[in-house]
Amino acid sequence: MTELDFVDLTFVNFRDHSFPEGSAHGFRWVDLRSFCFPRGNQDRGLLAAVVAHDQFRDDCAGGGVDPAGTRHGPYWLRAVGPDGYQPVSRTETEQVLRQWAGQHGALPDSLEDALDTALFAVVNSASRLYRLRDLSSAVHDWSGVHIDFHEFIAIDDERQLLTLLVAADD
Repeated sequence: MTELDFVDLTFVNFRDHSFPEGSAHGFRWVDLRSFCFPRGNQDRGLLAAVVAHDQFRDDCAGGGVDPAGTRHGPYWLRAVGPDGYQPVSRTETEQVLRQWAGQHGALPDSLEDALDTALFAVVNSASRLYRLRDLSSAVHDWSGVHIDFHEFIAIDDERQLLTLLVAADD
């Protein structure tokens, strides 16, 4: 099996930025987890390796990484595998993420800058992108905590870096 080495976690919390009074940006965030991989791996092996990694065992609702966890985002962990990811274009990825980020109105410049630096830089440098498809038949018992949940995997061959991108709310 492909070995991934966890490198870094970047977390962009919308609450860390000043929004106009009465805006509905609430409890939204972006979580990026980066992993190094050795050259010569096929994408399916990389997808399987990230799903098997301890850093993937996160309920994405404030519980953090739990090596014995059974949830990932709104889904039962057992339902998420490499076949759950489908190739997606850079254009579609950026469109989905920008629409999600701006769905409640304009973003403060500081948040736009943070998203450009942390999120969209990874999307733009990716050799390939994958999106977790809708697994609505595998939602867990308290999955309703997420209104929106978007998950992508960016594979950057030049830097030998795989980044798990989650944009969600709780």
